[in-house]
Amino acid sequence: MMIVDRRPNPQGKSLPNRQRFLNRAREEVRKAVAESIDRRRVADGNTDEEVKVRVKGTVEPNFRRAGGGDQDHILPGDGSFNRGDRLPKPKEGAGGGGGNQAGSGEGEDGFEFTLTRQEFLDYFFDEMELPRLARNQIGLTNLSKPRRAGISVSGQPTALDIRRTMRNSLGRRIALKRPHREEVERLQHEVAAAVLEDDPERLRIARAELELALRRTARIPYVDPIDLRYARHQRVPEPALEAVMFCLMDVSGSMTEHMKSMAKRFFMLLHLFLERKYKRVHIVFIRHTETAQEVDEETFFRSRETGGTIVSSALKEMLRVQHDRFPPEAYNIYVAQASDGDNSFSDQAEVAQLMEKRVLPIVRYFAYVETGRGPADRFMLPTPAGGTSLWLSYRNLAQGGKAPQLVQRRLVDPADVWNVFADLFKKSDRNAA
Repeated sequence: MMIVDRRPNPQGKSLPNRQRFLNRAREEVRKAVAESIDRRRVADGNTDEEVKVRVKGTVEPNFRRAGGGDQDHILPGDGSFNRGDRLPKPKEGAGGGGGNQAGSGEGEDGFEFTLTRQEFLDYFFDEMELPRLARNQIGLTNLSKPRRAGISVSGQPTALDIRRTMRNSLGRRIALKRPHREEVERLQHEVAAAVLEDDPERLRIARAELELALRRTARIPYVDPIDLRYARHQRVPEPALEAVMFCLMDVSGSMTEHMKSMAKRFFMLLHLFLERKYKRVHIVFIRHTETAQEVDEETFFRSRETGGTIVSSALKEMLRVQHDRFPPEAYNIYVAQASDGDNSFSDQAEVAQLMEKRVLPIVRYFAYVETGRGPADRFMLPTPAGGTSLWLSYRNLAQGGKAPQLVQRRLVDPADVWNVFADLFKKSDRNAA
């Protein structure tokens, strides 16, 4: 039995060797991927990634000869030894050979290679099961797409319809009685036979017929421009799904880098999900303290502000951007909000009014993620009777199924990000319908 591996090798590289390397260096690659997530942009979660692993993680297993026993070596002389002299045994760690001799510590060079998009996602979702996510098909925009619309007598060379062209050519040649190649060859053999038989009359008739056949062949082309037919295309409207993802985050002094890192991982997961469901996904970053503003991603995650927290300012800024650029009849609107739950007491009523009257009616999904400072905060999870001010405001809006598109969860550790995401977007009876 012969087994042939027909899997495509990317760019001429050996795919089995690459897979063996990734399996061998799996732990090192997983650590490198985890580090790369913190420096990646949210929109780059679906691209290739260059990762660096330590050299020791790339060494292939091999057999070594154990020490001891008699061994013969041939060494170059340096003038200090004579034949028969015994060489002193090198001290521990002082022998020659590879390794880093200068300095101390783990001074190893990094080995860099590029993970493909699929490999990166495999490590990103390592030991996780993708939830069953339903596509929300609302907010359609009309785009045009070329579609086959019959045959034309003119067009681009790349649109030439070979079958229709050759069919027209065959019909024209039959109608004009263009001699076939076999007919011309038969007349040529007839002329040759008449010459061999020295029959002048037969030769004259054969030559006349051959000349007529050649003349008709030259005057009636095999393919004439009148035969050409081209595939005609016309642009027709096609529904295209577009989405906008609003990322809202509190950047006041109470939001630590640990909290922002968890929020970034959640935003990346949401963006990856939306890109699988929509042809185009726009991302809007809005940060807020007492005031809110639309910023770029670098400012969104890196910049830190001081002051109080007024959540309604972020909701108003989101509504302003949405009104100016993303009408709900043309876009599926998703909102992901990350906060530690603090909000000014005087702002609670306005937040509830904005959410109920203006935000929730136009969004497809509003996911509120409340971030904790660390694993110790697990003992401070909101209870049915208590929670932060913002948590209680959103819970009151969602009670009784009045706002099914509003969901809220709590994050206290980066390891919980995927479980929270899967729980937020799991396929429910409402989504299935």
